[in-house]
Amino acid sequence: MNFKDVFKKSFLEGFTSMDISTSKIIATLAMVVILSLYIFFIYRVVTRKTFYSKTFNISLAAIAIITAGIILAMQSNLVISLGMVGALSIVRFRTAIKDPMDLIFLFWAISIGIICGGGLYEVAVITSIIVTVCLLGLDLLPVARTPMLLVVNASDVNAEEKVMEIAGKYSRICRVKSRNITGGREDLIIEVRVKEERELVRAISELEGVDYVSLLAHDGEVTF
Repeated sequence: MNFKDVFKKSFLEGFTSMDISTSKIIATLAMVVILSLYIFFIYRVVTRKTFYSKTFNISLAAIAIITAGIILAMQSNLVISLGMVGALSIVRFRTAIKDPMDLIFLFWAISIGIICGGGLYEVAVITSIIVTVCLLGLDLLPVARTPMLLVVNASDVNAEEKVMEIAGKYSRICRVKSRNITGGREDLIIEVRVKEERELVRAISELEGVDYVSLLAHDGEVTF
């Protein structure tokens, strides 16, 4: 028997099925279900309420279980594994990710399914613990104060100078983000970083020609 025959024999043996016991399947899926529920709970705690999607959270748990099932099937037969690769290669996900944090949880759920499907339960548990510590720990780190948006509607087109003068007294950062003049009226949106919020709004509202003042907080990116 030459090298060609040995290689051919070993290659054909790869197409033979490998029996997976029922106990292993149950143990794998049970571990994935437990970790999926854990990811479900952590996502609900970490994700901000304005971006929370219950359907996406349920999808995370389902993705981990489905991925584990695929890995188990791929281990049973090489033909199935090649078919899975071909089938999954044509799948296209077009759902937009609204929050970058969702991408982390999505990859986390897929990774747990792959790791548990491979039988490395300890790795899956340790990885989940480390990811949780990192998410909760980094979320507690202090960051710069989030800027606020000051909305001013004035009947005087020359009110901007007075508004910016008062805003500069209460905020070290004062930038005009939007300026709109229509029919002798001026609408301003100013980015400010202020602690004395009520005093700023009251001072601007007392200006002559100012009809409306509003100070809005937002959860956008922080500017330094």
